[in-house]
Amino acid sequence: MVTVAHVRGIARALPRTEEALVRDRIKFRVGRIVYLALSRDETVLGFAFPKAERDALVAAEPAKFLPPDRVDERYHWVQVRLAAIDEAELREIVVEAWRMVVPKRVAAAHLG
Repeated sequence: MVTVAHVRGIARALPRTEEALVRDRIKFRVGRIVYLALSRDETVLGFAFPKAERDALVAAEPAKFLPPDRVDERYHWVQVRLAAIDEAELREIVVEAWRMVVPKRVAAAHLG
């Protein structure tokens, strides 16, 4: 099972990432754009994800992925249960969410 420490370790290693505590929730952002947000109980991770692919992801693995909360439906956002993923899946989720919010040249320079 992955933990907040795992999320933090991966996210903090990505260029331009800042961690913030907003309304008792840990969030990771680049500038003002949030790309990761933990639930208050730290069991669910919301992350940047293409809206067009969201329904298919949730339908394919409903035990793992959740649609965004109603207030976040307008954003490119989806959620995952941390207990349902391993560290490799977490790394992929975090890096892909980060890539959505940084300039392409920053992602290319960091990822090679």
